[in-house]
Amino acid sequence: MTFDSTNWRTEKIIDPDEASAVAERLRAEGKRLVTTNGSFDLLHAGHLDQLEEAKAQGDFLFVGINTDSAVTAAKGSSRPLLPEQARAAMLAALTCVDFVVIMPGSYAEEPMRSLLETVRPQVHVNGPDYGKPETWTEWPVMERIGTSGHTIRRRNDISTSALVERIRSEGNP
Repeated sequence: MTFDSTNWRTEKIIDPDEASAVAERLRAEGKRLVTTNGSFDLLHAGHLDQLEEAKAQGDFLFVGINTDSAVTAAKGSSRPLLPEQARAAMLAALTCVDFVVIMPGSYAEEPMRSLLETVRPQVHVNGPDYGKPETWTEWPVMERIGTSGHTIRRRNDISTSALVERIRSEGNP
């Protein structure tokens, strides 16, 4: 699937090296940095809730997204539904998102650990399915770099996988 990205506002999409430099400058200015991460495939209201609450935790929100290959490896050959550049552009279009970083690595741990080590935020945000911050797989990195965790409250029960399943089942009576 290809898209004409001529009109996309991509200035907020930065690579990990640029994210590191931007974060260092913002920390030096005394800004509170926040990170969150995910696939963000088929952007929906649950994602918006997560991103808005994450942004409320600080001054600048860095959103890490998984690469296409990482999403495919974790969720199957039919995913992602949208390529990483389209997913990044949709996130970058949101006012609550300050920076989007496509993070290399496998799905589960590498991208979020890499995002944490790149940005070194004061706060990292996860959804309610992840439990308390002390149980997160990234907790050891967070503890080492002095990052606190924030678990968002569930406001609705929407997930991309559930939406995809619903579309498939309603399309095949």
